[in-house]
Amino acid sequence: MTEHAIYSYIPHRRTQAKLEGTATHPVKVADQLPTGNAAARFNAWFAVKVTTGVGTMWCAYAFAALALISLPQAISSHSTVTLVSWVSQTFLQLVLLSVIIVGQNVLAAAADKRSEATFNDADAVLHEAVKIQEHLLAQDNVLEELVEKLTRVEAHSGS
Repeated sequence: MTEHAIYSYIPHRRTQAKLEGTATHPVKVADQLPTGNAAARFNAWFAVKVTTGVGTMWCAYAFAALALISLPQAISSHSTVTLVSWVSQTFLQLVLLSVIIVGQNVLAAAADKRSEATFNDADAVLHEAVKIQEHLLAQDNVLEELVEKLTRVEAHSGS
């Protein structure tokens, strides 16, 4: 078969990595943790442990109960400033801290699922694109064979 290449497929570097089996996986939270010195690793580990503990609704309920212990004293002070201070500095800060962390955990889990779905969709599109390239190459080969046959027929008929 004569080489009549009308297109030379050069895969994108990420496509090539996927074809070679060296492609990376989607980024996970654990991938973002420090891997440097021991202090950085410990600090990250400790922060994750504290966040995991504080970021539960049970902790929010415990903080609410703790805040309510000082409510009677705030009420008995008959001071609007003391009551506003209790609400803003005691109740809201303690309880909302945990509730916000819980919400962030829910949102992060949803974002991880979207990221995984996007990665899988991109992987599927990449697979389809490679199959299209293979199909086009097969069509090029058939067309080249047809051109060669037509050339032979024309040469044999004297045209």
